Amino acid sequence: MVNMRIGICDTTFARFDMGGAAEDELKKYVYDTKIIRLTVPGIKDLPVASKKLIEEEHCDIVMALGMPGPQQKDKMCAHEASTGLIRAQLMTNTHIIEVFVHEDETDSDEELKVLADNRARQHAQNVYKMMFRPKQMRKEAGQGKREGFEDAGPV
Repeated sequence: MVNMRIGICDTTFARFDMGGAAEDELKKYVYDTKIIRLTVPGIKDLPVASKKLIEEEHCDIVMALGMPGPQQKDKMCAHEASTGLIRAQLMTNTHIIEVFVHEDETDSDEELKVLADNRARQHAQNVYKMMFRPKQMRKEAGQGKREGFEDAGPV
């Protein structure tokens, strides 16, 4: 498909440039596709940013990337942002791929950096498959795929 538009929204609160990693990964696969990036302060800003990318920039799919902190308040904000992203998807009938990396998923900053980079890139690959290779995505159903960590594998 030509003239597709992929939106990427990320945050300044994140401690790694996940949007940059996603954009870099997408550019390996898509050539006739416009990538539109919007950066907002925090994860609770991602739902409206995603909706704006869909409605105002006419994006066909959006990646929403964020890095909630380790505190209970951060986890609550992540939940609220996730709920907002689901609502934005339902309001626009458009996929918004939520890509969150919680700061307490790893024990060190170096591991956090690797996790954030891997998760952003692997979800960018998912976006590519969803938009351009849906049969490939279907073949991966039930395979215990994980973004950022090792795959769990099928049972």
